[in-house]
Amino acid sequence: MASTVEDKFETSPASARLKLYSYWRSSCSWRARIALNLKGLPYEYNAVNLLRGEQFSEDFTKLNPLQFVPTLVDGNVIISDSLAILLYLEDKYPEHPLLPKDPRLKAISLQVTAIVGSSIQPLQNLFVLKRVEEKLGPEERLAWPKYHIEKGFNALEKLLKNVSGKYCVGDEVTLADVFLAPQIFSAARFNVDMSNYPTLININKALAELQEFQAALPERQPDAQA
Repeated sequence: MASTVEDKFETSPASARLKLYSYWRSSCSWRARIALNLKGLPYEYNAVNLLRGEQFSEDFTKLNPLQFVPTLVDGNVIISDSLAILLYLEDKYPEHPLLPKDPRLKAISLQVTAIVGSSIQPLQNLFVLKRVEEKLGPEERLAWPKYHIEKGFNALEKLLKNVSGKYCVGDEVTLADVFLAPQIFSAARFNVDMSNYPTLININKALAELQEFQAALPERQPDAQA
């Protein structure tokens, strides 16, 4: 299923060649959608249904041998992994930058992306949870991701407490925010008590007001299921 996202975020016709292979509930795909919106880049949405195993198809495997979403196609350039996609967009389309110029704030923003992208989100992936359930039992399917999310959120709360403004590292949206918002949304699936993280709550409330974040919400995607 493909549809073109063309709204207030559209910039130049040259950007329309971008294609994003995405799954509506994938937090990694969500990051890419937010970044594309923030940069005003229209793109063609190509749905990959992970529950039906479409990521294992021959056509998609040619694009992404690891069989994950998202995958971005920009002309003859194919990029997998959400962080690689975002850094590519940052270099290729520098308008509306997503990394601060200040070295300290840039480092903190990248640290947030690393905590979410390496220490939290991969440990709650569907295939990981299936493996955990097989090896440790069904009760660990919830306990495992909850533990790792809370551990990561504890670190993020301490890291951002004294540097956050309206958003993660001040009053401008950065890659840190692009990674944080989908992860907070996912935390609810695993019964994480967000009252323990007031800084993260306030940041997320501010991000939720932005149209670029709203347009990237899972339920607003062409392949969203009721």
